[in-house]
This record gives sequence, structure tokens and C-alpha cells, in this order.
Amino acid sequence: MPSPQSADRPTAELPENGSVDALISQTRRLKGGIDAVRRETAADAERSGDPRLRWQRALCELAAHHADTLGEHLGQLREGLPVQPADYPAMTDRATGGTATLTAERAPEPASAAPAGRVGSAEWNFLTDEVTWSDELFELFGRRPEDGALTLDELPSWLPPEDTSLLTAMVTDCLVDGKPVDGEFRILRGDGETRTVHMMGEPVLDADGCTASMWAVLRDVSELRRSQREVHETRDSAHRQRHIAQTEHRLAVELQEAVLPPWRGSLRLPRQAGCAPDAPPRDAGLDLAGHYLPSATSTLIGGDWFDAMELPGGRTLLTVGGLTGHGVTATSAMAMLLGAVRGMAVSGSAPGPLMGWLNHLLDASAQPALGSAVCGRYDPATRTLTWAQAGHPAPLLFRDGTGRALRPPKGVLLGAVAGAAYEQAEERLRPGDVLVLHTEGLAARPSDTRLPALAPRFAAAGSAQECLRAVLEEFGGKEREDDACVLIARVGPHTGS
Repeated sequence: MPSPQSADRPTAELPENGSVDALISQTRRLKGGIDAVRRETAADAERSGDPRLRWQRALCELAAHHADTLGEHLGQLREGLPVQPADYPAMTDRATGGTATLTAERAPEPASAAPAGRVGSAEWNFLTDEVTWSDELFELFGRRPEDGALTLDELPSWLPPEDTSLLTAMVTDCLVDGKPVDGEFRILRGDGETRTVHMMGEPVLDADGCTASMWAVLRDVSELRRSQREVHETRDSAHRQRHIAQTEHRLAVELQEAVLPPWRGSLRLPRQAGCAPDAPPRDAGLDLAGHYLPSATSTLIGGDWFDAMELPGGRTLLTVGGLTGHGVTATSAMAMLLGAVRGMAVSGSAPGPLMGWLNHLLDASAQPALGSAVCGRYDPATRTLTWAQAGHPAPLLFRDGTGRALRPPKGVLLGAVAGAAYEQAEERLRPGDVLVLHTEGLAARPSDTRLPALAPRFAAAGSAQECLRAVLEEFGGKEREDDACVLIARVGPHTGS
């Protein structure tokens, strides 16, 4: 059993007012700095639904509450104990066993409400049955001083039923076993308001080692606990949101990797019997290279795609496109659309009608979205590219050291107009020509001349992969607002300088 504190222990020395004043000044400066940060954080949190900002605001509120409480306690420390009312019995001085003369005067405050962080004190004298409460404790309980202080037997009646056993156990341990009181419970104030109180106390023994009285300090910690709950709730919410975002990002990446072309490096189409997959194309075949460039400003995967595949009869499908939005919703819709492109292209659909079916598919989807795309079919027998577009940047054709955008056929965004018709155009290509298909995230503005400016490097490149390397060197490290895809097709035979 712990040794109970004796009534004849020495009195603790109070700090000098000068040192307390210095602490109060420091606390005020600290409070001013916290208030400045709190205002800024609150403004940011109001403009955003980000749970991390709400967590930051809650932490600032909690810090401000601690600063308020610290300032109030230091003020009480400087003023000393309040004047004891004339009709109250003298409080027992635990140092001498006599009565203490209290000299610090303090005007009582109205007991209409319990300010946050209010601290009150009490003493229950078991020898005289006297109960002494400070003015602050009456205010904390919302009880009038003329109604008298509560005895330890009456105190549980001011608690909710589920908290009374906690108070009873603390008081019993203090009086029987001499254990200090340290715990929290709720009280039902006289005005019906519920407050959370932290009670700290200890028994005072007489010369025979018997419990003569019990002292306690009760602090209103309602706002402190509310702030702590808000911090914990917003922190947990931020963690949940981050976990959801990480899970969604992982799913989107896995889905994207599952549906985008699996080939890396260069691809030669149509494939030639007896040749390696990356062998230079003979006659008018295509040397292909493609790449996905993630956004520099968003951690979410978008709905952009690129693809190239061999079609029946030796022709080649070339397509790039993108859907609005980010995350799993966008990538799943992209997977559906790209699967439809591949299926319809293999079945023999020409690019114009294929775009019309894609538009119908997106318009009838359970999760409507808008998209843009380019779809082309290249015939190596005639070196002809037949292509259609849906509100998408036209492919760029590089020839003889210069680059230009192809003249686009008419076509609106996918999912924008039900039953829209899409025209298609033809372009006759030459050996050594380079086609660059890309999504809007790479170079959305017509005034962007960075791609055409790469024409000399494309002319000197020996493969589509070298052309792609030049594009990545120009655009790979740039601050793009959206993700992008690029697909490069070089017409054989190999004629690079």
C-alpha cells in the first residue's frame, strides 16, 4: 500500500510573482502565434474538404485551448488562493493543522456558466463534517454558493449513473488505502449541461495516521477532451482517406498495366515470318514505340491509353485516347473502351464507324463520361493510313526534316452527342515517315511548337524508339497538369541517316 501523505509534511514554496509574470508574458506571445496559425489553418480547412487540413485545424484548436488554460492557471497562481467567504469555516492548513490566513483578494465571478478549463478546489473534513468549496468549483457545477457545497455522499447524485462507480472507487481507494485521486468523470450541472471533470486529490492524515480530510482539485476538461476527440477523429479520417487513395491508386495502376500494351521497346508490325519481333521492318511495315507519362501534379492515374496491334490481312491498328477523370473509375472505363476498340478493329470495322460505336458505348454507360480519341488503320500494301478522331489532337506527320499536323476529319467528343457520326480521312505515307499520336496531356495547345521542333531529331533517328527517346527528353521532366500517352510509328524500310 502506498504511503499516504501526512498532515505534517512541509509546505511547498510558492514561486515569486516576477517569475510567474515572465511566464505569463511568454504564454501571451505564444498564444498570439498560435492564433495566427489557427486563423490561417481554419481558412484553408474551410476552403477544402481535405481531412488532413481538418486535422491540422483541430490540432491548432487544441494547442490554443492548452495555451488558454495555461494562461488562466498562471493567473490564478499569481493571484493566490481566493478570499475565503466570511460564512465559510476556516480551511485546514495541512502544514500546521491550524487555519490558514488567506490574504489574496479576488472578486467572485458570476456563476452563470463554467468557462473552459475552470479549476476549483474542495476539502471534505471528516472530523468536523465541514465541506469547503472554492467559488470556481461552484461555477463549475453551476451551483449557487448559498445552496452549500456537496458532501462526498451527495456528489455521486450529480454524475450520470454510468460514472458513479468510477467516482466511488476513486474516493474509496483514497480514504481506505490512502491512494491519490486521479481520474475523470462527467457531471450534470445545475443548468442541465454535461461537463467532463478531471479530479485530483489526496487524503490528509492526523497525528494518529487516520484520515482527517480529503483535498481535491477539479478541472473542467470538457473542451480539452472535445478538441482531443476532434484531433483523433480527423486524424483517423485522414488516415482512412489516405488508405483509400493508396488502394485506389494501386488498383488503377494494376488495371492500367493489365490493359495497356505489354510490349516494351520497339514493336514491328506486321510481324514477319522467321524474323525476331524487334527486327527492322521490311517493305512498308511499321516500327512502333509507345509510352505512358504520369501527371506531375496528381497522384491519381488517369484514363489515357495508347495501343497498336496487328489486324487480319496484315494491317495495323493505331490508337490513342483519354477519358475525363482519374482513379479506378476512369481506368476501368478506359479498359472497357480499349477492349471495344480492339474487338471492333479485329472484326473489320473502319475507323469512322468504330468511333460511332464507341460514342454509343460511352453514352449508354452506367457511369457517363467524356472522352477523346484517335483511331487509325494502316495498310502496308498501299502505305495508307485511314483514320478518324473524336475531339482529339490530330496525329503529327514528320517528313524530310519537318513536321505538321494532319488535317482532321469531323468528329465530336465521345459521349457528348448521342448518335454522332464520325468522318474518316486517308493519308498516303512514304518510307521513313514518322507518325506521332499523343493525348492532350502531352501538348494540348495548338501553339505548342515543341513537338514539331523535334523534326530534325526524328529525321536523324534510326528507329521509333530513338524518336520516343527524344520526346521523353523534351516532355518527360516537364510539369504536366495531366497524364499523357504517346505512340510513334515509323514507316519502313529503315532509311534513317
